[in-house]
Amino acid sequence: MRAWIHRAFLLLALALAGPVLAEEPVRVFAAASLTNALNDIGAQWQKAGHPKPSLAYAASSALAKQIEAGAPADVFASADLTWMDYLDKRGKIQAATRTNLLGNSLVMIVPQGRAFPVQVKRGFDLAGAFDGKLCTGEPGVVPVGIYAREALTNLGWWDAVKGRIVGTDDVRTALAFVERGECPLGIVYATDAKISQKVEVLATFPSDTHKPIVYPFAAVEGARPETAAFLRFVQTSPQAAAIFEKYGFTLLKR
Repeated sequence: MRAWIHRAFLLLALALAGPVLAEEPVRVFAAASLTNALNDIGAQWQKAGHPKPSLAYAASSALAKQIEAGAPADVFASADLTWMDYLDKRGKIQAATRTNLLGNSLVMIVPQGRAFPVQVKRGFDLAGAFDGKLCTGEPGVVPVGIYAREALTNLGWWDAVKGRIVGTDDVRTALAFVERGECPLGIVYATDAKISQKVEVLATFPSDTHKPIVYPFAAVEGARPETAAFLRFVQTSPQAAAIFEKYGFTLLKR
């Protein structure tokens, strides 16, 4: 009888305690140029005993609009400050969690074996140096396209090439067009060029020709509790730092 009463009290205590909530996957919306690095970091996070994160990649502009519209996300990682500011002004991110984590460089790429002479300075005739289209992110919308337009303008090249620009949905699409030879010239991030065996870097734009390329990370408003630990892992763990450096990103914060 005593054992039966003990079991009854134990069952009652468990019932009153309620269900134990399992850790849920962190939902990450990240710039397309972060694909390889965050895939690897996600695998390290999983090895540490956490659920595999849900990783969605696209242009920062598209992801910011989706978050604004109520898409379920916990983390936003943008390829520029503009789209993080856009969400911040609308109260869609937790401002206290915002960190400028990474830097990058802007490069011109060509299909492997199809390089041509170029001088990255005012007065050089870039438009006359190649035939066909120039692929990059949609200027004025997609971050890489915003940086590209600024660099081309500051070098005095924009007016001559703007009619030949193919504006893509994100930087990885621009990379793919150049890889396939559909565009003889592209403007992407150095980290994107680094992952491809099908393109070569023609030149790197001087940093003073465009705004600094900065990747801010932040928790989205209403993010799951697991988000804080995931952001700490991405921002401070040696594993994450090594992965970012492997892919060519500059660490702005350790």
